[in-house]
Formats: sequence, structure tokens, C-alpha cells
Amino acid sequence: MSMKVAFIGLGVMGYPMAGHLVSAGYEVTVYNRTTAKAQQWTEQHAGNYAQTPKLAASGVDIVFMCVGNDDDLRSVVYGADGVLAGMHPGAILVDHTTTSATVACEVAAVAAKQNISFIDAPVSGGQAGAENGVLTVMAGGDQISFEVVQPVMAAFSRFSQLLGDVGSGQTCKMVNQICIAGVVQGLAEGLHFAKQAGLNTEQVIETISKGAAGSWQMENRYKTMIAGEYDFGFAVDWMRKDLGIALDEARNNGASLPLTATVDQYYADVQALGGGRFDTSSLLARLDALHQVKKKQ
Repeated sequence: MSMKVAFIGLGVMGYPMAGHLVSAGYEVTVYNRTTAKAQQWTEQHAGNYAQTPKLAASGVDIVFMCVGNDDDLRSVVYGADGVLAGMHPGAILVDHTTTSATVACEVAAVAAKQNISFIDAPVSGGQAGAENGVLTVMAGGDQISFEVVQPVMAAFSRFSQLLGDVGSGQTCKMVNQICIAGVVQGLAEGLHFAKQAGLNTEQVIETISKGAAGSWQMENRYKTMIAGEYDFGFAVDWMRKDLGIALDEARNNGASLPLTATVDQYYADVQALGGGRFDTSSLLARLDALHQVKKKQ
């Protein structure tokens, strides 16, 4: 008998992740706040959909979740129709949402009262990584539960690691977003500078990407950035949510994040330009807008 799993949340990440589980041979039941999306998923995959998180979670071995934020997570976990109302003792609850470490620990404590293990497991790799099944998973929880879910998560990931107790996965994801923010701002400034200096930006990137300046962001985003196209990845609105979580945690643990705080404000500027749904590489759009203002002065 194949392992039964549930997947809660069929957004740009969850939709393909749940599909990979079906392809890997698991019996999958999904739930999505918009039922039409769940119906669409079942038309594409040999799975089932449920009308509530509780019904999706009933009788399954592992429940995966990938929703929007802390409040969204609480809304699908708690209550008469929440996943905990449907899960049986010994089952495992895995959250792929990027949330605060605080809510991860909160949910873990509530789940433990029902003898349900909880693993916080945010992912990196974006929509393309989810669609291609090559996400990176950062996990927090107990070793035994992680060893159970790791081979299942392999359906949509190429690497997963347990980093410590519950909350460790979310804290690692904060590190991930801190690093990305600085790299994208550096790339945006480099491209902006090259353009203003009259250099051929394509040739510049072809040259410097072979050396120490190379990065995933450079390899995957420079062409669309040069073209002024910003509809190819993780949205600014979501990045600000993630950076806000990291900055809050830094205030708690005493870490100094001056660059992260600055880039977060730059993303606020992009939002003010109407770019809340632009991808994170749109920091270049901010610099271009500032340049246009200077030219008019």
C-alpha cells in the first residue's frame, strides 16, 4: 500500500509540489482555499481534493502545507476544520510555508499534545524550482520524523537538511533571504553602473560571471533585468514579508542587519512604484526610476 499524504495550499509553489508527490507514487489528497484550483489540480493529477483541511488530513501519514504567512498557517491548522482536527496520533505535519520561527514552535507545541510531530521546512528555489522538482528544503524538528519525511520530500527537492530543533528551518530561511537581498542589490547596482558607464552589459556579465562576482541571481536574472522585465520569480511583496520576519528575529537575537534593513526599504520603494508583484530583481527598476528623476532636475 502506498503512503497516503495530504497537501494544503496550491499556490505557485504548492501546486507543482503536490503534483510531484503523485508522480512519485504517493496517494495525495489536496486542499486549497479556492476549490476551483483544487478541482483543476485533480484534473491534471491522479489525486483527490477535500473541502476542508480536516478532511484532507484525515487518515493520512504526512500532511504537507505551503500557504502564505503565519496567519494563513494558523487558519489551516487550528479549529474544527483544521488539519489537527483530522490527523491521527503518530502522523507528521510538515510546513513548507516561510513563517516566523515563533509560529513554528507554537504549532509544534499544539501538535505534540496530540502526539503529532511537526517539522518546519521552508524551501528555496522559487516557482521554477518547484515546477522542476529541485527545491532546497531547510528543516527543523526531530531526527526520526525527518528521516520519515525526507525521502517523500525528495519528490520535489534535490536537497534537504535537518538543521536542529523546530524553528531552525525557518531561521535558516531567514539567512537565505538575507543573503539574496544583498546579492540582488549588488547586481542591480552593477548593471546600472555598467549602463551609465556606456559598457555593453551583456559582455560585462559574460565576463564577470566567470569569476568571483558570479551568482545564481546573475546567471538567471541579468537578461530580464537588462530588458526591464520583472515577472520571472519571487514577488517583492513576499520578499518584504520574509525580510520583515528576519529583521524581527534580528531584534530578538541581537544580530545587526544594516544591509538587509536598507534593501528592505528599497523594496518598499519598488512597491511605491507599483511593483509589489514584480520579482525581486526589480531593485534595478528603482535605480532606473531614480536616474530618470535626476535627469529631469
